[in-house]
Parts: sequence; structure tokens; C-alpha cells
Amino acid sequence: MRESVFLDGPKRRRKIQRFWILLSLSSVIAAAGVVGDSTATVIGAMIVAPMMLPIQGTMLATVLGDRRNLTLSLLMMIGGAAAAIAIGYGVGLLAATPITEQTNSQVAARATPGLIDLLAALATGAVGSIALVRKDISDTLPGVAIAISLVPPLVVVGIAAESGDFGSSIGSLLLFIANVAAILGTGVVIMAIYRVQRWGRIGHEPPPPGVKAVNRKRSNIAIAGMLVLVALPLSLSTWVTTTLNTQQSTITQAAEAWALTSDLDVISVDYVSALSYLVRITGGDEAPDVADLTDRLTSAGVDPSTVEVEWIPSVRVNAGD
Repeated sequence: MRESVFLDGPKRRRKIQRFWILLSLSSVIAAAGVVGDSTATVIGAMIVAPMMLPIQGTMLATVLGDRRNLTLSLLMMIGGAAAAIAIGYGVGLLAATPITEQTNSQVAARATPGLIDLLAALATGAVGSIALVRKDISDTLPGVAIAISLVPPLVVVGIAAESGDFGSSIGSLLLFIANVAAILGTGVVIMAIYRVQRWGRIGHEPPPPGVKAVNRKRSNIAIAGMLVLVALPLSLSTWVTTTLNTQQSTITQAAEAWALTSDLDVISVDYVSALSYLVRITGGDEAPDVADLTDRLTSAGVDPSTVEVEWIPSVRVNAGD
């Protein structure tokens, strides 16, 4: 197991070369998939991406109390993340149009992570850790690579930042951090269940010669704290998203009921900013009276002052005339 995730030993140079080659290529593939809005391409990048290696290495080094490998894995993880962001930014420079949450579904899918993303990451991280311990289920690792999604959020950080969509950039970075925290947290728990720490040093025995020990208790507390810190903004994001979606649905129902009685058609109901919504309607010969809509919104518990109505006149002509 040490040989699978640690970057030491006689094959150290080859492992590092392999990591950087696969990381660079997977980042380019992921960035191209995001810019092209291709889900299949992004999934391909997930399978190729080697980011699980240093993250699981960090987790195992924490469990075993191996300071040297903990440092190496952390440096590799941080360096790899920075490289993926830089590659995403570079590919974003080649895009003809800005790649933002509003124009690209791949960015939108990673811009506003919530608690459900953390839950999925926890479950996926558990599977990855079990596969690390039990070789008989190692065939699940491709599925883990797809489900955990490490490199795509990183390239989205760079691409969105290059396009000036810093909100999506920060959201994608939060998604990556949440995934990392989930892998570390569930990994420590799974290793404890399988008593992997006993394969390292037992109790208060001194570490093997040449191995500097790390305080495992402090490391575990740090990982738990990281999970809590990540869960807080994810909880806030989930609450805000749920509130906005519920409010938008209520406004849509009120607007459609009003339009039905006023010979109008609702084109869209969009969230603008700061709990402000815009209802776009068309139809009729003159600007409609919104008094009925105001009453319906008030009855539904919506403050009418947060809703604006945009009336778009429509004219029908015969193409043969």
C-alpha cells in the first residue's frame, strides 16, 4: 500500500515523472472539455488525472505518522493543483468568448457546490480508501476517479478567473477543497477501521530508523477541522440556493397565473441580484396592469418590491405579405 501512494523508494523519480505527465495532459483535456462544453471529454480527463495519488499519500502518511512522506505528498498535491489552475487559465486565453457560469454548463455545474457535493465526496472517498486497502475491489478506482472530480474543478478555477467570473472560480476551488477534505477524512476513518496504523508503528513505539514521526492526533484534528470549515460555506451555499430556487418557483407560479387571466405569456423569470427577480412577459396591446400580480405575490408571501416586470410588445405579421 505504501508503494501505491508514496513517492519514495527506488522508483521515486519515475513516479514523479508519471504524475506530472498525466497531470499536465489531464488538465489540458479537462480544460478543452470545459471550453468546448463537452461532458464526455471532461469525464475522460477525470479518468486520466493522477490527483488521487498525493491526496491518498497525505492521508496514509498521516495515519502512519510518516512526516517525510506527508511533506512530499502535500507539496505534490499543492503543486499539482496550482499547475492545473495555471493550465486552465492558459487554455481560457485561447477561448474566443468568455467562459462563465451563464454561458457554459461545465462551469455552472461546479460554480455553486453544496452539502450534497460533500456527501458524494465522502462516500466516494470511502470507496477509494477501501480499494487502497483491499486489492480485490481495486477495479472500482476508475469509478472513484469519475465521481470525485479533482482536476476539472481546478481548471474551471483558472478558466473562470480568466473570463472574469471570480464567483465561479471561488466556488470551483471550494469544490476541490471539499473533495480533498472528504478523501482525507474518510480515509483516516477507513484506515482506523482496518487497523492500518498497526502496520506502521504501534502505540508509543519509536518510528523506524530514518523516519520522522508526525503527531497523528494533531493531524487528525486538523483534517476534522478542515471538514468542518468546508462544510460551513457549503451549508450556506445550499441554503442560499434552496431559498432562491423556492422563491423563483413561487414567483413563476404567481406570474403564470396572472398572465393566464391577462392574455399574456411569461417568457422567463430570472434571478437578478440581492433577492431581486425579473419577470419577462409578452402579449397584449399595451403595458399590462400589475396590480393583480402584486396581490398574488403578496398572498404567496413574496415582497412585490423584489420583483420587476419587463413587458415586451409583440407583433405578428404574415411572411407572405
